[in-house]
Amino acid sequence: MKLPIYLDNHATTMCDPRVVEAMLPYFSESFGNAASRNHSFGWIAEEGVELARKQIADLIGANTKEIVFTSGATESNNLAIKGVVEMYAERGNHIITAATEHKAILDTCKHLEKQGVRVTYLPLQGSGLVDLEMLRDAITDKTILVSIMYANNEIGVIQNVSEIGRICKEKSVLFHTDGVQAVGKIPVNVIKDNIDIMSMTAHKMYGPKGVGALYVRRRNPRVQISAQMDGGGHERGMRSGTLNVPGIVGFGKAAELCGQLMESEMEKHRIMRDRLKVKLETALEETYINGTMDQRLPHNLNMSFAYVEGESLLMGINDIAVSSGSACTSATLEPSYVLKALGLGDDLAHTSIRFGIGRFNTDEEIDYVANKMIEVVNKLRELSPLWEMFKDGVDLSKVEWTAH
Repeated sequence: MKLPIYLDNHATTMCDPRVVEAMLPYFSESFGNAASRNHSFGWIAEEGVELARKQIADLIGANTKEIVFTSGATESNNLAIKGVVEMYAERGNHIITAATEHKAILDTCKHLEKQGVRVTYLPLQGSGLVDLEMLRDAITDKTILVSIMYANNEIGVIQNVSEIGRICKEKSVLFHTDGVQAVGKIPVNVIKDNIDIMSMTAHKMYGPKGVGALYVRRRNPRVQISAQMDGGGHERGMRSGTLNVPGIVGFGKAAELCGQLMESEMEKHRIMRDRLKVKLETALEETYINGTMDQRLPHNLNMSFAYVEGESLLMGINDIAVSSGSACTSATLEPSYVLKALGLGDDLAHTSIRFGIGRFNTDEEIDYVANKMIEVVNKLRELSPLWEMFKDGVDLSKVEWTAH
């Protein structure tokens, strides 16, 4: 076992060596531009792109003509939301999303609000799920788009996507989902799930960074999207720009591998995740799972450790790469807005740790992480006067603190 241990697979994943191998020829001997139609260099590049398009379409149950390549999920989300708002402006100017979406969705919506678009941000239930009745009630005759992520990047909670899609279909509203954390990890089928538009990225599924895709439905209904980048009319006019051929080839190979390995990986990751969870819960009291365990990505665990200071906890486990809901992992001093939306107080939000298990993790690593977490949490609690008060039976919620 080598240190440090990487358990931050929601942030990014290692590029699978088989993906790298598939990409390598496209940097050198097969270096052509996929848009060059009058010689073999271009044709070979185009063949690589079209194979990848099929591999990605097959993974999500789509048609190859419904896959538009982008530079990543942020661009896909921007293209989806701004593209629909522009294309369907005559129908209405109202979007519905959730308060816990990725910043690529929330910031895009905030940008559109400045241009007069109305946005409804649905709160979440304590489980992390959207209330379907609240969603139904929020739809008006001016609603053109609902954008709800498939699975949350922090708490791993999987939304009732097919139900959300069904409600949107009933109301003739388009449904976009940010599928970044779900595609390649759990079965996603755009037809069964009633999805009209879906954002994806390669680097969350053992592919390269800097390449993504947008699924855009062509039938029942045929979805139209206004381009946000103009140029040579690439990607059927939806996204101009020379295609990142090596990246796209890698994305395709990553999608193919995910399709082949998904069933066994889901089981393996669930067992590892549950092993970590049980070890932590057995050894440490006052630990809390954030979000429901019933509808959750198999490789995700998000836990809060009460009476521990978030930054100190991260410093104590500096040989383990994880993500925290506390301030020092971001540019702001605010705790995670996702955890706050679930109703967590600042103290618990600050002490949350997101464990993201991946393809290359081992049981030995999971055991090391569990033992290290237990050791550090216990050590920090020994130093905490609050822990001492709690152990003495003091109800800390009733304590009135005074500043001297």
